[in-house]
Amino acid sequence: MTITKDHIGGLVFLCFSIVYGYYGSGIEMFPGDEYQPFNAKSLPLTLAGLGIVLALCQLVTASRSQDDKLDLRGLDFVLITKLLLLMLIFAASLEWIGFMLSTVIFLMGGYWLLGERRPKVLLVASVPFAVCFWFLLTQLLDIYLAPGRLITSILGG
Repeated sequence: MTITKDHIGGLVFLCFSIVYGYYGSGIEMFPGDEYQPFNAKSLPLTLAGLGIVLALCQLVTASRSQDDKLDLRGLDFVLITKLLLLMLIFAASLEWIGFMLSTVIFLMGGYWLLGERRPKVLLVASVPFAVCFWFLLTQLLDIYLAPGRLITSILGG
């Protein structure tokens, strides 16, 4: 049996989706929320289910040719490590500087690590996405996103 990059990617995504679904099912809800059509568990469980389905599709449709065999020599492990560190910094900064600023900095840092150096492009690619995603979560889905301890201490509240 030949294991290709598609197989490895599908298996990793399947494992990630199963673990995400497991932890998503443990989210506590306020009393009465279980009867609501959309609650705190809805989005995580939907994303986990969709991830599992897509991972299984990836595994079933993966190429089995010898040309697609797994070759680790072509991967840039330094870049992968930097992106993983950036994700950890993003997660740690959420509590302190809030969702909006953390997301903009995370996206700009990710684009910069991937090779984009023009400040205008970094801003145009990061800020509108973060604002739209914030609007979707807070205004349309009515999910509270804390502004962050630093913002709260500066602006009060």
